[in-house]
Amino acid sequence: MPRQTSFKTREDVDRSWHHVDADGKVLGRMAVSIARVLMGKHRPDYTPHVDCGDFVVVTNADKIVLTGRKAEQRMVKSYSGYPGGLRQRPVGTVIEKHPERVVETAVRRMLPKNRLGRQMMTKLKVYAGSDHPHTAQQPAAMSC
Repeated sequence: MPRQTSFKTREDVDRSWHHVDADGKVLGRMAVSIARVLMGKHRPDYTPHVDCGDFVVVTNADKIVLTGRKAEQRMVKSYSGYPGGLRQRPVGTVIEKHPERVVETAVRRMLPKNRLGRQMMTKLKVYAGSDHPHTAQQPAAMSC
């Protein structure tokens, strides 16, 4: 008789904390591994319709690296909704002012675009410096 697949429920998930030091890491490669942990794909009991991922704390977001000339060529766009309301800024200037936004955006775009993806994003904590208020959770270091 074949073995039946078991699916996790929300109550069965045991969450842990992971720490990522972004110092010298390439943005895209780091975002892939973070999104994988937030979704729970690193676990053998991954269930697609349940948020079974872990918490991720990212520190030193101001020291991420973009390869090539992406810092000058890639643009961050925002649109006000009005005619002529498109604002474009290079990623390099956004990293100088708000490095957390760049990391959060890169990870958000790799998650599902639905309620479950928004719930997964709440488990991501990004900080520009090396200090963070989650030391009590003792996050395990994560290699990217």
